[in-house]
Amino acid sequence: MAQFITYATIAVFILNIFLAIALIFLERRDATSTWAWLLVLFFIPVFGFFIYLMFGRQLRKKQLFRWEDRNKIGIEQLVNYQIEAIEDGTFDFRLDDTAHYRDMVYLHLRNNHALLTQDNDVEIFNDGGKKFEALLNDLENAKDHIHIQYYIFRLDNLGQRILDTLIRKAKSGVKVRVLFDDIGSRGLRKRHFRDLTAVGGEVEAFFPAILPLINPRMNYRNHRKIAIIDGRIGYVGGFNVGDEYLGLNRRFGYWRDTHLRIEGSAVHPLQTRFILDWNQASASHDIEYHERYFPAIPRKGTVGLQIVSSGPDEQWEQIKDGYLKMIHLAKKYIYIQTPYFIPDASFLDALRIACLSGIDVRIMIPNKPDHMFVYWATYSHVGILLRAGAKVYIYENGFIHAKMIVVDDEVATVGTANIDVRSFKLNFEINAFLYDREKSHELAELFEQDMRLSTELTLEAYQNRTTNIRFKESVSRLLSPIL
Repeated sequence: MAQFITYATIAVFILNIFLAIALIFLERRDATSTWAWLLVLFFIPVFGFFIYLMFGRQLRKKQLFRWEDRNKIGIEQLVNYQIEAIEDGTFDFRLDDTAHYRDMVYLHLRNNHALLTQDNDVEIFNDGGKKFEALLNDLENAKDHIHIQYYIFRLDNLGQRILDTLIRKAKSGVKVRVLFDDIGSRGLRKRHFRDLTAVGGEVEAFFPAILPLINPRMNYRNHRKIAIIDGRIGYVGGFNVGDEYLGLNRRFGYWRDTHLRIEGSAVHPLQTRFILDWNQASASHDIEYHERYFPAIPRKGTVGLQIVSSGPDEQWEQIKDGYLKMIHLAKKYIYIQTPYFIPDASFLDALRIACLSGIDVRIMIPNKPDHMFVYWATYSHVGILLRAGAKVYIYENGFIHAKMIVVDDEVATVGTANIDVRSFKLNFEINAFLYDREKSHELAELFEQDMRLSTELTLEAYQNRTTNIRFKESVSRLLSPIL
């Protein structure tokens, strides 16, 4: 037995060496992530090996999504037209709000093929009850199809209400599709939707486990939250489906999030994103790019908007690039709400430079963790910015889950991407970037209302934190590149 343990230890040690070689020479990770995984491998030699196999392997840069069919609805042509028109100065910016950010519009066109739409009506929700009341109403009024995609879909009271509505609509002839993330919706299986599929609905899981409890792609999560009704109404933002998002979880209390309801041409890019994700997940029920999913939409409003998505299969970190562009363009203020603040060096430097340039930088984070290491890593990073002059607010009225940035009452973004390495590099995310003074001002006002429900974390208070907190920060910060 002792001899077996010796041989097993030697085998694991050799495997660790080969993994270390692969990390350094083959996977071409950034240096901080490489060092973090090397520490895991060598300080936790047995379990570290299995942790790496489950969480550390990189997603191969293969084509996960079949983009070629987009040409059937002219997306490539529209993108190329908008790029060329901006380059030669002939693009028709209907409002100065959008024209002022032409560089950012151009970035998203080049970086993500994100069409600019300028005819949108946008409603902002910061309360789960109101958001889901509106969604359920829109589902009841659906005439042709319903497409729903959530990272977390729980079949509790709220989830069952939504499912019952979907079943009724499917019975009436509406085409219903539901896509959920296999890891986010832990324990949920397609069989739980058999009453929906029995009446013609379709359900798929994103990156499902190959074997029970074994999912080699579990580190790559589809974190998007999208709903499209009849190709005319779209939802995107931070709320998942579950009773806790109505504030019914005692641990978290009131759930503060931000979500958008969109009517206008921006619904079509949302629809395209859903179809791409669905066709990746579906083995036999692909959605074709039919006109029924992209109906002509009368002009509903004047909000300029781009839908930007990112994921681990992409060459660039598109949403993070958009965040950085907003920070660099700021002249007066930057407001940020995020449950997790674990930025990389480029993001941290951009905010530090903004602070030192006299920009009013304010960051709002939760007062309680839902992931312990992530929370203390967040605390550590905001401490750096406090020294540069940023203001940090700890939300006290429950749990803040909003992913929102607003700059200068002129441009804002709301979506699913947190400010951390996971959202920037590992998760499949989606954000709306809004070029509109009225909506940006509305989001800024919501931030300022939340400030009154928050405690300001001063530099003095941060410097006086306990030894226990300093230790938690140090460990979490060391692991932050792989959290």
